[in-house]
Amino acid sequence: MDHDAALRTHLIKLLTGSEAHADFEAAIKDLPEDLRGKTPKGAEHSPWELVEHLRIAQWDILDFSRNPKYKQGKWPEDYWHKSPAPPDDSAWEHSIQEFRKDLKAFCALIEDKSTDLYAKIPHGEGQTILREALLIADHNAYHVGQLILVRRLLGAWK
Repeated sequence: MDHDAALRTHLIKLLTGSEAHADFEAAIKDLPEDLRGKTPKGAEHSPWELVEHLRIAQWDILDFSRNPKYKQGKWPEDYWHKSPAPPDDSAWEHSIQEFRKDLKAFCALIEDKSTDLYAKIPHGEGQTILREALLIADHNAYHVGQLILVRRLLGAWK
């Protein structure tokens, strides 16, 4: 059994699958345009803010993982959208496409056999690609769960 290949396969499933919970695709599916910028009572964020935060944070982790000139943004202002509503439908669609593109790029990094999952990232503080993959999976699962809760509060979840 090739343990390295098995680990890579499991990481890809963790990042892209929905074995234990709803995934990003389910969380955004058929969300009415008029609810994307609504923050329901009892919630901190609108669907738009959560989708944008997912995109921004995932891109940040991808950038850190492969860019020796990575610059960390300011927390929280650089990691959350300033407005609860998207400027228009194309901004919503663009954010979703960028999220998908960056997730695909991170998966390609994992699938690349020349990527040492255990090697310390040279410009980091002990982080590895394995750790960053687990961070993306954990972070995405947390905020996808929030997005589903917000949809429930808005009456827009099956």
